[in-house]
Amino acid sequence: MSDLIVIVYPTEAKAEEVRHRLVELQKEYLITLGDAVIATKTDAGKIKLNQMVSTTAAGAVSGSFWGLLIGVLFLNPLIGAAVGAASGALGGALMDVGINDNFMKELAANIQPGNAALFVLVQSMTADKVLKDISGYGGVVLKTSLDETKEQVLREALQKHTS
Repeated sequence: MSDLIVIVYPTEAKAEEVRHRLVELQKEYLITLGDAVIATKTDAGKIKLNQMVSTTAAGAVSGSFWGLLIGVLFLNPLIGAAVGAASGALGGALMDVGINDNFMKELAANIQPGNAALFVLVQSMTADKVLKDISGYGGVVLKTSLDETKEQVLREALQKHTS
């Protein structure tokens, strides 16, 4: 079962730095991420989501490949690739993978403009090592699906750096 952890940082750059570190920890097999998204709030109140993987781009690449293949069969590969890329990009833009976008936007509406919320969907982790590594970045826990004792340990570890 996956756990959701949402931590607020003072800047988008700091949230990106933590996300980058979590990806490095994943390469060391200390954590398995289902998704990691940074949400920011502009001064106008608009919420922007910075996804780890662009589903639109992935859809366009996949669609252009299949369109090219089908286009070769019908002796018109360029049109096939163009139509495939367009339909793949549209399909990718409409697809929601990982954490629900509407949920992230609703929760990120509570942060101050300029701050960034890092949404992490954790499939598994070696909690003590990961926590020790990211506690130096600080941050404030906004929401988690962890049990109360684990959430308290997380809050205290992040608070030590902030204090």
